[in-house]
Amino acid sequence: MTVPHDQFTVRFARSITEVTPEVWNSLAEPLDSPFFEWDWLRLLEDSGSVCPERGWYPRHLLLHSGGRLVGALPMYLKWHSDGEFVFDQLWAEAAERLGLPYYPRLVGVTPFTPATGLRFLTDPTCNQPSLSRQMFETIEQYCRNNGVQGAALLFTEPEFSATAEEHGFTTWQHQGYLWRNKNFHTFDDFLATVNANRRKAIRHERKALAASGITVEIVTGDDIPDSFFPLMRQLYDKTNAKFGPWGCRYLTPELFDGLAAAFRHRLAFAAAYRPGRHDPVAMALLAYKGDRLLGRYWGAFEDIPFLHFELCYYAPIAWAIAHGIARYDPGMGGAHKARRGFVSVPSCSSHRFFDSRMDIIFRSHIDRVNQLEKSYINELNDLLPIRHS
Repeated sequence: MTVPHDQFTVRFARSITEVTPEVWNSLAEPLDSPFFEWDWLRLLEDSGSVCPERGWYPRHLLLHSGGRLVGALPMYLKWHSDGEFVFDQLWAEAAERLGLPYYPRLVGVTPFTPATGLRFLTDPTCNQPSLSRQMFETIEQYCRNNGVQGAALLFTEPEFSATAEEHGFTTWQHQGYLWRNKNFHTFDDFLATVNANRRKAIRHERKALAASGITVEIVTGDDIPDSFFPLMRQLYDKTNAKFGPWGCRYLTPELFDGLAAAFRHRLAFAAAYRPGRHDPVAMALLAYKGDRLLGRYWGAFEDIPFLHFELCYYAPIAWAIAHGIARYDPGMGGAHKARRGFVSVPSCSSHRFFDSRMDIIFRSHIDRVNQLEKSYINELNDLLPIRHS
């Protein structure tokens, strides 16, 4: 779809390969998440993790001015909500019970990545309100002209959620976790901020793991052994298999095969070893960009006490401190994160329904839903082992 406007030409690309990597990344570079970069989005498509056969129809929004790309957003047309991690099934169920349409939806997101950061990718030299207005109008026009029932922008930056509200969207808040580096120089500096009981427990967990002979190292970029990628594929499948039909097995083997060549420069592996063994017994896969670290996947070939905490929390925090990382997003779920110093924070998604009945239902109930989520965030933060002077 190509729509000319006074000063813009707007279209929806059916593959990220319709844009050259240099052009796309010139807009994505300012974002502090690597998952909006061309290499990641192409790997998702090339690997078959994101494709029509799996219910993901790429419709990347592109805005040109004078033949130059000045605005973009990764978007997908969908007939299901899998892999989005906003868990909107309650709204889909309400629509079904009332006989109202819910799908298809046009979703702005970097797939399978529940981490705050979505916003329009724009040329900073252009008029930002004008770009935003045109892109929001284009999303609405596409949906209304093609029978698309709703638009959703997932895990948005807070400022972007506020802008979306000015264009007819409604904000839905979700609980997430975040560790902040408060100018720590060592891991002990971090431990000094938690209460004595938790400080003792964390030290016990790390010492017990070391006493079992387990060693842990974090490797990045070109230092990552090629053997790690197929091992991580096995661990990803093994971890998801534990949850049966509730697992989140969205990534194909081909994606892990392609990580080494396409995305190695953005990755960090936390690897655990037993004495005398060459291959890790467990690994956590993380990504980083600038001063932000993101936890993604983990798995273990053996059940070893405290290993999960070390690979997913303590070792990444220590690495973050050593490398000047300001924020670490460990991923979703698990109240045990709060007891290990991760603060619960709200993340946002923005939603718009083009059926007036569904729009009324959503707007009538979302304040209550958001209030319940705020209460849950407060409950989790009451578990924080904060040291009080």
